[in-house]
Amino acid sequence: MTTTVMESTSLSMSDGVTPEMFRQGMTNLAGAVNIVTTPGLNDGVGQAGFTATAVCSVSDSPATLLVCLNRSASVHEVFKHSKYLAINTLREDQQDLSNIFGGKAAMVDRFGQGHWQTLLTGSPVLSDAAVSFDCIITDRKSVATHDVLFCEVLAIKQAAEAGALLYHQRGYRQLSAQV
Repeated sequence: MTTTVMESTSLSMSDGVTPEMFRQGMTNLAGAVNIVTTPGLNDGVGQAGFTATAVCSVSDSPATLLVCLNRSASVHEVFKHSKYLAINTLREDQQDLSNIFGGKAAMVDRFGQGHWQTLLTGSPVLSDAAVSFDCIITDRKSVATHDVLFCEVLAIKQAAEAGALLYHQRGYRQLSAQV
C-alpha cells in the first residue's frame, strides 16, 4: 500500500483545514451513489429528487439513516417541508440516472427516466435500484452549509445480487455483483 502525503504551506494548528484541502481529501472517500426522492407537499408542490453520496447508517434500532442536503440546492425547499423521503441506491449501470438527478433538469424530466413505484410513504422508489429505503424524516439539523435529515426506515425493497455505482476520485466506479 502506498501512502501519499499532501504537502502544503507550513500550517499551524490555528490555520485549520481549508475547504479546498477538505474537498481534495474527500475524493478518496468512496461513496455509494443514491437518488433521494420525496413525494412533495400537499400544497401542490410535486415530487422532487437529487443525487447524493452523503448517506449513512445511523442505527439499526430503530432503523435510521441520515442524508445531507446542501441548503443552496434547488430541491432544498421541498425537502425542508417534506415528511417523507426514499433513498434509492443505484446499481452499477445507472450512471445516467445519477447524472440527470445531479444536474439542472426539470423534475418532470428527472422522473421521466427509470421506472418508479411507491411503497408506504408515497416517495418515489426506483423499481430496479440495488436497494430502496422508504423513510419518514424524524429530525433535521443544520450544520454549516447543509441540513442533515435523520430518516427512520419504514420499508425496504432490495434487488437480489445487485452491484453498486460508486463515486470515487471525482468519477464513477462500478462494483459488480458477486455471483
